Amino acid sequence: MEQIFDRIYIDSDICNGKPIIRGKRITVQTVMEFLSAGETAEEILNQYPSLEPEDITACMRYATELMNHSFIIKRAVA
Repeated sequence: MEQIFDRIYIDSDICNGKPIIRGKRITVQTVMEFLSAGETAEEILNQYPSLEPEDITACMRYATELMNHSFIIKRAVA
């Protein structure tokens, strides 16, 4: 398991190698999807009692850090 950010890890054996929170089977993507759907941090913590408030903050910081990179979106050829 490789720590890539505060509280965020990648393990190829867990969740198909997606970034996860502290070795749990909870992905950063899952937390960000809940937040983008309007869930509050408190609601997420109630749904996932093993998480800590700092885990949600780490997910947001990780997602923000990803935006520091340039991306090119290619259109699919039909």
